[in-house]
Amino acid sequence: MPERTAAAGHPYQSLTPDVVMDALASVGLFGDGRQMALSSYENRVYQLHLEDGGVVVVKFYRPQRWSDAQILEEHGFAQALMDAEIPVVGPLVLQGSTLHHFGDFAFSVSPWRGGRLPELDDPDVLEWVGRFLARIHAVGAVQPFEHRPALDLSSFGMASREWLLAHDQVPLDVQSPWAKASQQALDLIAGHACLTGAPSQGEAIQRIRLHGDCHPGNILWTPLELPASAGPGPHFVDLDDARMGPAVQDLWMLLSGDRPQRSRQLGTLVDGYEQFRPFDRRELALIEPLRTLRLLHYSAWLARRWDDPTFPRHFPWFGSSDYWQGQVQMLQEQIEAMQEEPLVV
Repeated sequence: MPERTAAAGHPYQSLTPDVVMDALASVGLFGDGRQMALSSYENRVYQLHLEDGGVVVVKFYRPQRWSDAQILEEHGFAQALMDAEIPVVGPLVLQGSTLHHFGDFAFSVSPWRGGRLPELDDPDVLEWVGRFLARIHAVGAVQPFEHRPALDLSSFGMASREWLLAHDQVPLDVQSPWAKASQQALDLIAGHACLTGAPSQGEAIQRIRLHGDCHPGNILWTPLELPASAGPGPHFVDLDDARMGPAVQDLWMLLSGDRPQRSRQLGTLVDGYEQFRPFDRRELALIEPLRTLRLLHYSAWLARRWDDPTFPRHFPWFGSSDYWQGQVQMLQEQIEAMQEEPLVV
């Protein structure tokens, strides 16, 4: 169980409001003093008003998470999507580059775009989102990432489990059942060649460049009644978790409710998707394995970031015996779900 106090010297301790303003000035943009922290835990993201009346979003990347090459590869993917007229919010080119450094931080600057969460219970909205996801994937399939990792069993599942156990993050009274359930889950996931990199029988499921973290909070919806210049409809933000993986990774996090509800939602998404790109039905069997990998990765992510004061403040429930007992139950439910027939569309 993590200590309930954060260690001193966390990565963002020196990122004061003055440093944020100075970093912005270093690329020729000058704030008028108004800045607001936006919701982000992995990085630090601020909305800043400029002296010329503009508004930008500045992202300071967590030190030692991504290399410059990996960040620039994300930026290149965003630019390719924008070049294809896909509504993605990518970084601005300032002084000849999208990636900048100030002090100990790498940062980028993007235009500010407003919007609200999409109403995913509306079939028209889901179909629209499906069309744009297919267009994102069509660009993503053109070439692979060279520097960014894949979403797979090793990095999301095995590494997460091993780190949590090696660092005594699971309380002793829950450690044995959690270790058993997590290993059973990983053994089931290992049967999917697409998630292990092992050779597969027949034609392999394609792994492409993905958004990677396509939950509703990373899709901003602009009301349709606004003029065309406002770009009504969905626009996609935060490619920070872009990786190689199966296309269904960008669909399953948009599903909610019971099995019949998820089936209807998925069918609508795929209807929109297939207006622009075929969808491989074999990927439906990956939904529950991918959900399980995210479950394991999320616990490890919280534990690894516990020295950052924002984590104990926003996730006070993490690390208790009750939390880990809940994880055991969810893993057992996922073990059952992975053995059921996949959703059908």
